[in-house]
Amino acid sequence: MSSTHEVPSQRIPRLLYYLLQPVILLAVIGVWLTQPTNGSLFFITILFLQLTLGAIERRYPDRPEWQTPAKQTFTNVLLVAFLFGVSGSIGEIYTHLLSPPLDGMRTALGLDIWPHDWPLVVQLFMVFTLNEFFWYWIHRAEHQWSPIWRLSGHGAHHAFRKLSALNFGLNHPLEYFFLLLPAALLQLTFGIGAPVLGAALLLVTQASIAHCNIAMNSRLIGWFFTTNQYHICHHSTDREESNSNFGCAAIVWDRVFGIFCDNRVIEAGAGPMEPNTWQKLILPIKEFETSSLAPGTQR
Repeated sequence: MSSTHEVPSQRIPRLLYYLLQPVILLAVIGVWLTQPTNGSLFFITILFLQLTLGAIERRYPDRPEWQTPAKQTFTNVLLVAFLFGVSGSIGEIYTHLLSPPLDGMRTALGLDIWPHDWPLVVQLFMVFTLNEFFWYWIHRAEHQWSPIWRLSGHGAHHAFRKLSALNFGLNHPLEYFFLLLPAALLQLTFGIGAPVLGAALLLVTQASIAHCNIAMNSRLIGWFFTTNQYHICHHSTDREESNSNFGCAAIVWDRVFGIFCDNRVIEAGAGPMEPNTWQKLILPIKEFETSSLAPGTQR
């Protein structure tokens, strides 16, 4: 097991190794700054990311054995599209249920304190960092407390033994209630506005990159942002490695709280065998028999 990638020797892979992640992040932030309230950018960003990263994964896979057959890739695309619709519905539910009480609380407690006059890019990173702080603790709770692991169906996300950029959205439908909660609370408590959309774009960009099967540099950008080497470590079948790097988009909180890991993982998944789609779906009711990651199971 190694803690570093070997830098590719060919010209194009070398450029990809050093520049792919920062260039994509700068491009997504730059486009959002030109249209900060355009909600369609979320769908456009996902499509751009998956087409770009998917094509590079096919041409320059970091782990060739992780390439999936076309039929499985198509199935994963359909699942992500379905779950994208689920996430939209959950967002509407949160807005309907939480907006009245949180609006009232903001007025009663004088919580209109968000710095709306600050530069948009500063507000973007404020929302992004706060969202990741709250998600860090939710994610960590999923791995450490069996009821939350089961209720969220988080094991379904870890069950995949071959990772790609598409895995950014391959979560159990119930987990989207957990995934969307931090942003919903921030937006509805402080009335932030457009920067929440920018943070959502940055989060989905980082989540796609963090799961992709492409060799990337992790040294400089990886002080704050999660890289795929760091997040794939979290997807290890080894529980000690999996109980690290809980920040899917920002690794900074794992560094702050001492849970950071920089191992080169070869084997991903929740056990020696990958469950089928039905077994992943019923996870909140029945745990995988071969799971090595579920809290409370024997190592």
